[in-house]
Amino acid sequence: MFSKATEASFSSYAVWETDLISVGKMRGVGWAICYQDPASGRLSNHWITLHEVGNVAGFNPTLVMDVWEHAFILDYKPAERGKYIEASFSNIDWSAVEERLRRPASPGG
Repeated sequence: MFSKATEASFSSYAVWETDLISVGKMRGVGWAICYQDPASGRLSNHWITLHEVGNVAGFNPTLVMDVWEHAFILDYKPAERGKYIEASFSNIDWSAVEERLRRPASPGG
């Protein structure tokens, strides 16, 4: 189901993954989050710096990647954020991501 959602939103899983990784490599600290628009079911990736600032109102987070340095400093140097991001993909619980996907809202409610 998640791979179908990525294909509908980004043309392919690979394009979605490249986009999320690029968001995660942005300068600064925060989270790279894949949200689902509850109205359309489409996915979009966003950079969120603070817990309470920048979240997409009404959208459902399906995958959240912590890219604050505290998340990886014991295993990677700050300049190795890209390596941490790539390694994190092997630790994603895809069944949990699937469970977070919701069906788009039907017209009129």
